[in-house]
Amino acid sequence: MDIRQITPDFYAAPQICAEDMADIAAIGIKLVLCNRPDAEVPPSHQCAAIEEAAAAAGLDFAYRPLTHQSMTPEVIAANRGVMDDANGPVLAYCASGTRSTIAWALAAARDRPAEEIIQAARAGGYDLENLRGTLTAIAGQAR
Repeated sequence: MDIRQITPDFYAAPQICAEDMADIAAIGIKLVLCNRPDAEVPPSHQCAAIEEAAAAAGLDFAYRPLTHQSMTPEVIAANRGVMDDANGPVLAYCASGTRSTIAWALAAARDRPAEEIIQAARAGGYDLENLRGTLTAIAGQAR
């Protein structure tokens, strides 16, 4: 399991499995957010299996599948809404954690500077430098 802390309340990870839930709960995660479409994984790793294991470990679970093509402003806002409504730290996962981190970054750009977002992602092992212009533009629109 490769959980990467981006902020105190947001973590990203590559694909997780049902057996990881106890360890995820032990680090203080409250919500597991699946950003990986079921079509990308075998049944053992689809959202129903992960959700069942998360519930057994006392974790909340949300399924908000993302592809690079589906990252529209509406989808990003809905994804952020799930994170904002969480009762504590969120672990979002996809194939590598990159999509989840990009979705977080696009949502965070409404109230955080692009440099802060890029540095937080970089500290977690995700290079979002190529999104600097987009993040800056979103921040400008939010003002």
